[in-house]
Amino acid sequence: MEIYQATSKDLEGVSQLFNKYRIFYKQISDLEGAKTFIKSRLENEDSVIFVAKISDEDVGFTQLYPTFSSISMKSAWILNDMFVDAKARNQGVGEKLLQKAQDFARETDAKSITLETTPDNEGAQRLYERNGYKKDEEFYHYYLELKE
Repeated sequence: MEIYQATSKDLEGVSQLFNKYRIFYKQISDLEGAKTFIKSRLENEDSVIFVAKISDEDVGFTQLYPTFSSISMKSAWILNDMFVDAKARNQGVGEKLLQKAQDFARETDAKSITLETTPDNEGAQRLYERNGYKKDEEFYHYYLELKE
């Protein structure tokens, strides 16, 4: 298994995985939209995407966005997206993607990595907790949807 930071040469494979990720979260398939979105992230360098490959096949990815902690006056990362293709699950892909993200966060001297998942995604919750992530029970998180 190989895990590395995605570049424009990985656009097709990562876009396919990103589209499947969105479908997992009950969005309508939109491969062209996924490709446009991922291409923009790569070109603008406003996120960091790691891709996992097994035998030259893209099998998983994670996408991190930068943020900051005002209290600690340090950078932090939001692990916003992570997906492992169904055919590659239970092979350690998710674990290795999390480790790559953690290594990257340390290399960039970040204070933390945060993530969220749906309450019914119990497999992901077990993976995160096995890898040292703690469920936030100190703060409430709020969300405001801005409608057009």
